[in-house]
Amino acid sequence: MMILALLAGCGSGNAPSAGGNSPAANGGTNGEAPADDKSPITLTLFDQNTGDPFTNPVAKAITEKTGVTVEIQQPTGNPAEKLNLMLASNDLPDIVLMSRGSDIMNKYISSGAVIPLDDLIEKYGPNIKKMYGDTLKKTRSMDGKNYYLANWYGLEQYPVFGFLMRMDLMKELGVGDKVNNGEPFTAEEFENLLKAFKEKYPTIDGKETIPMTLNGENMSGVTGTFKGMFGIMPFYEKDGKLLKDIRDPRYLDMMKYMNSLYRQGLLDKEWVTMKTKQYEQKLGAGNIFATADAGWNVGTSNGLLKADAPDPAKAEERQFYQYKVLAPGVGPDQTSYGPKSSLGWDGITISKTNKDPVRTIKFLDFLASEEGQYLMMWGVEGEHWDMKDGKHVPRQEVLDAFKKDWAEASRTTGIRKWTWTIKNGPGSDGTPYDLIGRGTTDPTTDLAIKNLADTSFDTAPYDSLGPAGGTPEAIMETKVNETINEFFLKMALAPSEQELVALYDTMMKQVDAAGLPKLEEVYNKNYEERMKLWE
Repeated sequence: MMILALLAGCGSGNAPSAGGNSPAANGGTNGEAPADDKSPITLTLFDQNTGDPFTNPVAKAITEKTGVTVEIQQPTGNPAEKLNLMLASNDLPDIVLMSRGSDIMNKYISSGAVIPLDDLIEKYGPNIKKMYGDTLKKTRSMDGKNYYLANWYGLEQYPVFGFLMRMDLMKELGVGDKVNNGEPFTAEEFENLLKAFKEKYPTIDGKETIPMTLNGENMSGVTGTFKGMFGIMPFYEKDGKLLKDIRDPRYLDMMKYMNSLYRQGLLDKEWVTMKTKQYEQKLGAGNIFATADAGWNVGTSNGLLKADAPDPAKAEERQFYQYKVLAPGVGPDQTSYGPKSSLGWDGITISKTNKDPVRTIKFLDFLASEEGQYLMMWGVEGEHWDMKDGKHVPRQEVLDAFKKDWAEASRTTGIRKWTWTIKNGPGSDGTPYDLIGRGTTDPTTDLAIKNLADTSFDTAPYDSLGPAGGTPEAIMETKVNETINEFFLKMALAPSEQELVALYDTMMKQVDAAGLPKLEEVYNKNYEERMKLWE
C-alpha cells in the first residue's frame, strides 16, 4: 500500500451526479431515495492509490447491486499535489479517498470541503454501524463528527517485523525444534547462531559469508525489529506522561546490543549504505544467514534462493523465515514487533459538491457490508469463488492467476483493486475478507504467524500526536527527528561502547535544546484530548 500511495489521480471532479435524488450538499436528508433504489447514477471518485477504470467484473457487479457507476479519476502525478489542487480550485469529485490522519485530510475537513457523515450513517448506514462499531467513535474529528470511513480498520493479529534466518542453515547449525515450534530465541542464542554460522561457513560457493545484513534504505524495518526485540513502544510512558521513545532506558540497551553485533564482525559493515535492490540481491546470493525486517520485504530474495536451490525438494527450506528474539529481561508477551493501527490507512469522504449524499452513503454502506467486502476482495460468486458448506471457497484458477501475476490478475478480475471500506479479519464463516493477502499463505508466512502474530499491538492511541503542520513545534519536531536519525547511525557504528554512550548523551542534549520537552507537552495534550474524544 505504501508503494501504491505513490500513485496519483487527476481530472475534473465536480461533475453532477446522474439520476437519483439530490439532498443538500451539506449532508441533509431532503428528498431521500428509497432504500432499494438502484436507478442509474454516476459518482466521480478520486482514489490516491489507483486510477483503474471501473469496468472489470467486480465493478460491474457493484453497479448491478447498487445502480452506481463510479468514474475513477486517472492518476498522472503526485497524489498530494492533486489533492491540494482540487482543494484550492474547489474542483472536487463526489468522493475523495486520501490518507487518514494526514495534513491534507485535516485541510479538507477544516475547510469544509468534505461533509460530516454522522446523520447519513445514522439514517442510511446500518452495515456501516454494524461493521465499524467503536471505530466510528475513534475516527471522529475534534469537533466530535465523522468525516470519513477508514479502510483496513480493526486490529489484526498479524506479524510485521522480526529477525529472519535461513531455515536450511539453522538446521545445519543444530537449532533443533526451535526451527518451527514457535518458541522464541534469547538474544544470546541469536548472537551465538551468528557466531556459529561464521565459524562453520567462512565462505559459501567461494563467497565470503556475512552473518547478518540490514537494509540501510529502509530504516523502519531495522528500527522496528530491534525496538520490537526490546519491547520499545511508540512512546515511553513514565509517571502517567508520554515521552519520546529515546528516553526509554531500553533504547540505550538496544543500541548497545546492535553496536556489539557490529563490533564483533557479525553485522555487515556495508549495511548503512545499502540500497533496497542491492539488499535483495545480497540476501538472494546465498551467503548470508540473517536479517531484520518485515517479512514481506524478503520475498524477492526468497524467490532467488528457491530458484537456485541445488535440491528442488528442499527449496522451501532455503528461504528466510521470521522469528522472535527476546532482549534480556523482556518476556515473549512484552515484545513489540507488530505495530498496527486498528484505525487503518486511508479515509473515504463525501465532498461538499456531491449532489446526492444519500445515494453515496448507501453505496458505501453496501461496500461496507459483508457482501460488499467479499465482492471487492474475492470477486463474483460463481465466477471467482463458490459457497460450499456455508463457506467461501476460492476457485483455483483465481489463486493461480494471482500467484502468476498479482497486478494483472487484480486488474482483469477487479479483486482487491479497490479497498475503500475494507475491514481486517475474517467474515462470519471464518474466511478472511482479504483472500489474496490473508487467505492464501506460504510456509514462510505460516511460520511467521506462528512465531510473531501475538506481538501485534494497536498504535492508534499514539498515531499522529505531533504538532500541526506549519507551526513552530512542527519545525522543532523535524529537527528532533533528524537529530535522532543522525545519531542512530553513529551509535550503531561506534568503535566502542564507551563512545556509544557518549554519543547517546550528546544526542539527548541536542534534542532537548531543539525543543523536545515542548514537543512532549504537545504529544500529551493531544493524547489527553484524543482519550476524551474516544470516551
